[in-house]
Amino acid sequence: MSQQSPGTGSKPDNKSQAGRAGAEVKLPDPVELTRTMGQIAERSQKLVAEFLKRQSAKPSVGMGDPLNIGQAFFDMTARLMANPAQLVQAQLTLWHDYMALWQNTTRRMLGHAAQPVITPAAEDRRFKDAAWDDSYIFDYIKQSYLLTARWMQRTVKEIEGLDDKTAKKVDFYTRQFVDAIAPSNFAVTNPEVVRATLESGGDNLVKGLKNLLDDLERGDGKLMIKMTDDRAFKVGENIAITPGKVVFQTPLMQLIQYTPTTETVAKRPLLLIPPWINKFYILDLREKNSFIKWAVSQGHTVFVVSWVNPDGELALKTFEDYMVEGPLAALDAIREQTGEPDCNVIGYCLGGTLLACTLAYLTHKGEQDRIASATYFTTMVDFAEAGELSVFIDEEQLAALEERMNQKGYLEGADMATTFNMLRANDLIWSFVVNNYLLGKDPFPFDLLYWNSDSTRMPAAMHSFYLRNMYQENKLSKGEITLLDVPMDLTRIKTPSFILSTREDHIAPWKSTFVATRLYRGPVRFVLAASGHIAGVVNPPAAKKYGFWTNDRKAKSPEVWLEGATQHEGSWWPEWQRWMTDFAGGQVPARDPSKGKLKPIEDAPGGYVRTRAV
Repeated sequence: MSQQSPGTGSKPDNKSQAGRAGAEVKLPDPVELTRTMGQIAERSQKLVAEFLKRQSAKPSVGMGDPLNIGQAFFDMTARLMANPAQLVQAQLTLWHDYMALWQNTTRRMLGHAAQPVITPAAEDRRFKDAAWDDSYIFDYIKQSYLLTARWMQRTVKEIEGLDDKTAKKVDFYTRQFVDAIAPSNFAVTNPEVVRATLESGGDNLVKGLKNLLDDLERGDGKLMIKMTDDRAFKVGENIAITPGKVVFQTPLMQLIQYTPTTETVAKRPLLLIPPWINKFYILDLREKNSFIKWAVSQGHTVFVVSWVNPDGELALKTFEDYMVEGPLAALDAIREQTGEPDCNVIGYCLGGTLLACTLAYLTHKGEQDRIASATYFTTMVDFAEAGELSVFIDEEQLAALEERMNQKGYLEGADMATTFNMLRANDLIWSFVVNNYLLGKDPFPFDLLYWNSDSTRMPAAMHSFYLRNMYQENKLSKGEITLLDVPMDLTRIKTPSFILSTREDHIAPWKSTFVATRLYRGPVRFVLAASGHIAGVVNPPAAKKYGFWTNDRKAKSPEVWLEGATQHEGSWWPEWQRWMTDFAGGQVPARDPSKGKLKPIEDAPGGYVRTRAV
């Protein structure tokens, strides 16, 4: 929940309190409504029966509080009650705010103008409908919610004596609760829904109930909210369509080489290592926003790792296996395909963490020259301040997660998706509840959300190692992790590095990623892009959006770095390309992936990326 602040005045009105004067009321067809409700009742009965059957078959172990929320809120309540004066002061502040709101609402009811006590944050899209301001009733509902939300969040944040992890968990789940109870999420307190209900004779709610049942059935009893029109996209046909060939593969990945579009290319090939938490084609959605297509157009011979979507047969695959069968195997294959002894390499998110480990391994082996330059997109190597994801990482939750993973050998992609969606609940959960279930609309076709719903599984052994050793114990930055009998000492890495972080990143907070600038021994260029974990990276120059910051001086802290940074308009992509010219290694004729030493296996984007988790 973004912080709200007092704003400008509101206009007096005599409009319909439903949000629209004279809205036409449409009566439903009783025969059609009866038939539809009968179908809905039949489907609902079936879903409930199947749900009860599954619940009776499930073991009760670990089902009480799998997220370990209860203890956190118990500790918070104990601390709060130990300081009654603080609680009384918070309640008095809320009472004062409500008195001001009642007075202002009374003035508006009498036809006078009144300044709002509180207004939504500029980026809060829940209250964009004009009726939230024009109608004094809905304006009162909106402001009373915002006041209560602010009071709740401030109260829990100001509690003293909680350890840091408990405080973060209480704050996070308080916000989840506050977001859930927003008046925009309920039919009778959302003016847009009220208006739609009057105009359609309730057809929007009937259609919304159908959508709800569809999502429950699709999730086999779990609510899997449909975020986009899945039928509008098909991998290899209208997304992930940059031409190329799969030239090599291992059980864990396929290596794609893309067809050049320039007569000459940089002598050194470019390898991209995406995270295996997601599909690689976030970097190749459509022509207009494809980083891969753009990099090809800049004269790079681009190779991309396309990770497998693992099942139970790969349950024992470890983090070491991902390094051996991923970047190390890819480097060998690229050397065979092109004859070049080294590469420029990009790692995105978890792919960047793997890149850092690979460099630590190669450095220890005296083979660091195999990677000429390293670029890290939104990558964490120090997890001391892991942001809100740390809320999900404690011993109780990890034990419950490992118990679930061990049953199948992997973590379901939907479980991972739910975690990330909770970080931006208003945008990725509640907005779709309103659109799909209350307004009864179909979600809009959106390539990014299609990719977001195309989730991947995580092998049990790898995921447990990653969460425990990096997120929970932060061993990587301390040099306390050993892979292939080699200590992962990042401080020995001398490879030139370009670190790209994003200012509004909820997954890899930029101040945490900045720590890498003090770990690597080689030259480091740090660039901070606007927006978040995805939009800040996938920001093509033609879009002319957002912006980025640069600062050539070393800084002891991210705050000092940003204070002395220069802001630039538009995409950071050209800035990266200028940096990359020093590592091109000269120019050679363009390389056709069909004419290398490796025999093409299939056309890009390959078979691994087409396997869906659900």
